[in-house]
Amino acid sequence: MLNWLFDKKKKEQADLSELGMDLHSHLIPGIDDGVETIEDSLIMLRKMYDLGYRRIFTTPHVMWDCYRNTPQVIREGINDVRVAAVNAGIDMDINAAAEYFIDEHFVELLNTGGELLTLPGNRLLVELPYSTKLMNTSETLFQIVAKGYRPVLAHPERYTYFYQDPSIFKKLCDQGCELQVNVLSLGNYYGENVHKMADYLLSNGLITYVGTDAHKPAHLDLINRTDKKGWLKKYKFQNMKLMEE
Repeated sequence: MLNWLFDKKKKEQADLSELGMDLHSHLIPGIDDGVETIEDSLIMLRKMYDLGYRRIFTTPHVMWDCYRNTPQVIREGINDVRVAAVNAGIDMDINAAAEYFIDEHFVELLNTGGELLTLPGNRLLVELPYSTKLMNTSETLFQIVAKGYRPVLAHPERYTYFYQDPSIFKKLCDQGCELQVNVLSLGNYYGENVHKMADYLLSNGLITYVGTDAHKPAHLDLINRTDKKGWLKKYKFQNMKLMEE
């Protein structure tokens, strides 16, 4: 009898179709700290479809101390996900790149011409340490540009050592680096300070892309409860343009 009352309280499904594509997630099972089973991969794909995504580039960690993922491992994994998605009737364009931790292995690959898995436009998704600042961050990102890639720095709002002088982000952008904020940083999932930095970067026009950085189905459920409409109206992102390249 009271079903109508509870139905009214249900929140409207988030619509992130304006972004068009997600360029940061961890959907290949068993190769990093993302999903563990192909069943969870399918759950996440369905949730992403419901959010409005039609094209994804999932990005497993390549962090040589923890996740020694090679292009072959990632390609085999994404092929398994694609096959499972087709069998499950999920109509999405499913691709893979990688999220490269800037460590000695990455620098060696960059210097020796080793194969690196890229996003459209020869873009490289890279991440930094969370707690300890690299002494040569600017130099490494400039080196990436010099090698013909365009660096996309993952979740810059989470690198707390830059908080004292956030002007570093403008300098990185001026060097040719693009910045990707996590959707959940626009809420309080990572804490109030991360949220404030994400808002600062967005308000100053420094963020180019928005990514889910989803590691598990629960992350997508939280995204669905994040205040999306405000920032989608306020800010313009380039995910769709990247999608068209």
